[in-house]
Amino acid sequence: MRYAIRDTRYVALAAEFQLAHGDRADLERRAAEFNEYRRRTQPPGASLGSMFKNPPGDAAGRLIDAAGLKSLRVGNAEISSVHANFFVNLGSASARDVKALIGLAHQRVREQFGVELELEIELVGDWGNG
Repeated sequence: MRYAIRDTRYVALAAEFQLAHGDRADLERRAAEFNEYRRRTQPPGASLGSMFKNPPGDAAGRLIDAAGLKSLRVGNAEISSVHANFFVNLGSASARDVKALIGLAHQRVREQFGVELELEIELVGDWGNG
C-alpha cells in the first residue's frame, strides 16, 4: 500500500517494509530497465531534479518545452534539452541563475497556457533575492 503525505510539516522517523523474495536475475533485469529508462528520459550530471509539479491533466516538462524554453540558459544554469522540467548546473551555476530560470519558466507557461506551475522543490537559503 502506498501513502502520500502532501503536508510538509511532517517528517517520517521510522518505516516498516514487507519485502518479498524474488528471482535475482529478474530483479536485476528490472533494475537495468529502470536505469535505462532514466538515462533516456532524464539529463545526466548535476541537475536539481524535477523542478515543477505536474499540473492536473498535463506535464510541467511538456508545457515548458511547448513554451520554447528547452535548452535556455541563464549563466551556467540550463533548462535541460533532454527533459524540460529538469534544470541543470553546467558547472558553476549560481542560485540566482537557477531562480531566474524558474521565474522565466513560470512566467512563460502562465502567459502562453494560463497554467500556474508550482515548485516541486523548496527554495532554502539565499537565492539572490536582493
